[in-house]
Amino acid sequence: MQIRTGDTFDPHVVALLDYHVTSARAQTAPGSAHALDLAGLRASDVAFWTGWNGDTLVATGALKTLSASHGEVKSMHTLQTARRRGYGGQMLRHIITEARARGMTRLSLETGSWDYFKPAHALYQAHDFVPCGPFEGYVEDPNSLFLTLDLSAWARR
Repeated sequence: MQIRTGDTFDPHVVALLDYHVTSARAQTAPGSAHALDLAGLRASDVAFWTGWNGDTLVATGALKTLSASHGEVKSMHTLQTARRRGYGGQMLRHIITEARARGMTRLSLETGSWDYFKPAHALYQAHDFVPCGPFEGYVEDPNSLFLTLDLSAWARR
């Protein structure tokens, strides 16, 4: 997979992100969906990447800067027909590497707690993310799972 800076105006990217946001929100209780829309991905505190297999867009991922030392994983999505091929893990490792290069020592995320999100839970746990409490404006919510990664510990892997 080739990872490159995401173009939020590319029709392929727009379509995949629309699917991601629509399907995630359909599986999440009202008021508990926190996926970034296109405007959110264009914010100055967000770095966004796309993953390509040839001419096919297979994955997206973003890093939102919360502070100089803390980042948030956002907009992780793998094309339905490209799942179970390692693309999600490649994108997540790219985001972790970028966060470390930017001097961050902690990387956190929020994802749904429902069965629909279990593959995401497995991916994050396989990369040493552990449960944590709400962070950066989130509130305790039974529909959310909060995870964090100590980047200094991850670097020693």
